[in-house]
Amino acid sequence: MSETKEERTRKRRWLTLAEFVAVASVLIGAIGLYLSWSDRREAAAERTAAAAKEARVSRVVRLEGVVAGGGDALTLSDASHKIETIDVAFPAGLGVAARTAVPQPRIDKDWFKDVLLKATDGGRDDAEGRLPVLVTAYWWDADVKRSDRAIYDVAWRTKGGGMLQGRSLDLTGLVLRERGGSQARLDALWKVPKR
Repeated sequence: MSETKEERTRKRRWLTLAEFVAVASVLIGAIGLYLSWSDRREAAAERTAAAAKEARVSRVVRLEGVVAGGGDALTLSDASHKIETIDVAFPAGLGVAARTAVPQPRIDKDWFKDVLLKATDGGRDDAEGRLPVLVTAYWWDADVKRSDRAIYDVAWRTKGGGMLQGRSLDLTGLVLRERGGSQARLDALWKVPKR
């Protein structure tokens, strides 16, 4: 039995349609595979970025100063780290030597009280101001000793005590001024309080 021209044309059409469906399914599968690979790659990149951000955040210290002894000192702490030691540097123009506080991180007013009272002498007895200090905090992260440095402002207040007692100095708080820092930057920030 021989095929007519019409039958041969019809068979070719079905064959062409079947080939089209096969090619389309291969293309759809390839697009699906690419999208799946792309999603996994983006998810991995997001996880890596989140881990890097978490590692950076865990190395940043934000000290809080709690007034102790009625204004005699500021006890320093950080909610995310157990700070063991701090180094505190003062502006060179103040003429106060750097201090290290171990084992309890704190800033004591006796470190700079006399110099600051002298710098503000001749003005109002009751005054307020800020003293920039460079604080380097040290802590242990598992077996690695880490450190973080920032410039903080130590808030202070002077009060007149009468003729016999003279003026007194109290510490009132600690404020983060800027991350990082150096002695040169600290010296640039220091201005002798107005008298």
